Amino acid sequence: MSSNPVAETVASLMPRAKAELTELVAFRSVADFDQFPRSESEAAANWIAAALRVEGFEDVALLDTPDGTQSVYGFLPGPAGAKTVLLYAHYDVQPPLDEAGWDTPPFELTERDGRWYGRGAADCKGGFIMHLLALRALKADGGVPVNVKVIVEGSEEQGTGGLERYAEQHPELLAADTIVIGDAGNFRVGLPTVTSTLRGMTMMRVTIDTLAGNLHSGQFGGAAPDALGALIRVLDSLRAEDGSTTVDGLTDGEPWEGLTYDEEQFRRDAKVLDGVELIGSGTVADRIWARPAVTVLGIDCPPVVGATPSVQAGARALISLRVPPGRDAAEATKLLEAHLEAHTPWGARVRTEQIGQGQPFSADTTSPAYAAMAEAMAVAYPGQEMQYAGQGGSIPLCNTLAALYPRAEILLIGLSEPEAQIHAVNESVSPEELERLSVAEALFLRTYAAG
Repeated sequence: MSSNPVAETVASLMPRAKAELTELVAFRSVADFDQFPRSESEAAANWIAAALRVEGFEDVALLDTPDGTQSVYGFLPGPAGAKTVLLYAHYDVQPPLDEAGWDTPPFELTERDGRWYGRGAADCKGGFIMHLLALRALKADGGVPVNVKVIVEGSEEQGTGGLERYAEQHPELLAADTIVIGDAGNFRVGLPTVTSTLRGMTMMRVTIDTLAGNLHSGQFGGAAPDALGALIRVLDSLRAEDGSTTVDGLTDGEPWEGLTYDEEQFRRDAKVLDGVELIGSGTVADRIWARPAVTVLGIDCPPVVGATPSVQAGARALISLRVPPGRDAAEATKLLEAHLEAHTPWGARVRTEQIGQGQPFSADTTSPAYAAMAEAMAVAYPGQEMQYAGQGGSIPLCNTLAALYPRAEILLIGLSEPEAQIHAVNESVSPEELERLSVAEALFLRTYAAG
């Protein structure tokens, strides 16, 4: 980064950015209040609100959303008649999983081998810091040329839809000409990328009951129906022999036509063990960006340690289904529910409960905002041309915003490239990516304002 006042300013601000991200990562802001204190999320929200006020934002507010969490809003006025840009991030994070599996404490930002490690460093507390850096660089070099709205969600990772419903109830609040979602990522470090599609998502809890209570497996096993065995058969029905997802009636999306994903590179990115096959068929890009994918997230059953020789009376599982662009998540939910019921063996009693849902998303990449972002990224990443990629994950708010503001252009950028290992142990962010993307966002705002 040189020969560019914006880039020079961002570079000078990186120590401050690291200190701020350290403070923000320290909040254990998992929006599952059965596992983590609500006070941690509230403290993170207040930290963000204070940071916005310091930057001159007006109307800063903690929005109490219908799912019981808080999102943070602020407005920074620009010149008279300027366009309005909404910048999005979220401060809630995934649970750290097995804290013992982290090389350093998950809620302590730690520098190691040129990266900053900590839960939320990339997904998506770093995204909020990226927005701050971009705005600070513009303020230091002539001012912010657009009206800026910032919204930082408090429950994105839980998929409980609080901000979506709040936005629907207050449609004027987040109205903007362009929306920058800072919760995606480059295809890999150093390759500037916008995410043009997102898979949707539905989560469902399935419970199977077969007996009034557990039974001795020696006395009753062989005739008494085993609820855990029934659940295993149901879950197995969701995959073909090659591992492809098979939900009755649910078809693939359109083939992926953008950036290709080399299979060997994917194996390295996913850290697939030697000798273990990838699942599914077709290109890797098709499988992860344009087709449905089911994942068993958890099973409630006796652990191996302490298990008794019993026929299990009940068992349950939590299932995630990723829904490709071009398919309706609500319809996919109905198909999944029907599939689970149809494939439950032995007349066992089955109950399903939807936990969360979000629609898939496809962007209009021919819009002026995309041209402005391509120009900005070419400066921030010299010698590189902006690429288009899909993302297998879901950001339910995207479709809500697209429906509320059909004229708004929506761009997805961010810090969650493969090495970041978001949602896994040892999540990290590349400070170089944070710096370059902050420059790109600042230059985008300037280019877009002038267009």
